[in-house]
Amino acid sequence: MTRFADRADAGRRLAAKLAPLAGTDVVVLALPRGGVAVGFEIAQALNAPLDLVLVRKIGAPGMPELAVAALVDAGGEVMRVVDEGVAGGVGLQPAYLDREAAREERELARRRAVYGGAGAPVPLFGRTAIVVDDGIATGTTMRAALLAIRRRDPARLILAVPVAPAAAIDALRSEVDEIVALETPEDFFAIGQFYGDFHQMSDGEVLALLERATRPTRY
Repeated sequence: MTRFADRADAGRRLAAKLAPLAGTDVVVLALPRGGVAVGFEIAQALNAPLDLVLVRKIGAPGMPELAVAALVDAGGEVMRVVDEGVAGGVGLQPAYLDREAAREERELARRRAVYGGAGAPVPLFGRTAIVVDDGIATGTTMRAALLAIRRRDPARLILAVPVAPAAAIDALRSEVDEIVALETPEDFFAIGQFYGDFHQMSDGEVLALLERATRPTRY
């Protein structure tokens, strides 16, 4: 089992796999917070702009790590994606989903303000969009991100992650043109088991990386 030292290490390893894209019209889109540290390394290696995809997971009642739905900021419009299989399995009530969605929507608005995302999203039409996170568990959050990005008409959509269970990767193949995943273990318990350092990143760490990154042109 590959174990990454930290998210930067994972990002550099992914960047090596994506090296043929250097010098092409690429945009790296990272999911905060952890995905930004991975995406930063990829963007630097490819000399590409780094932008954000603001997504929030909605956990199952009493099981916050089990995603039953996700919200994504799709250019000012908030999209909700529900994993019907998981929702049915836990007996999800509409009132619970609405309440949690309202709370997570407030967090999306807060992050949009903190990370300076009030402007228009970076244009993706005709470009290659690489969507990055530090790992995938169920895939619900990533599916929401990919659906929002696809609506912005990139010429090519690539999912790049250090680690994800094989089943989650298989379930996402129809959403993208290509998947680059370094590890797809069958015995997957949590993303953190594949990292030496998997601390919860702060807003300050995200902002510092965005400040150092090649900024996207917004218009």
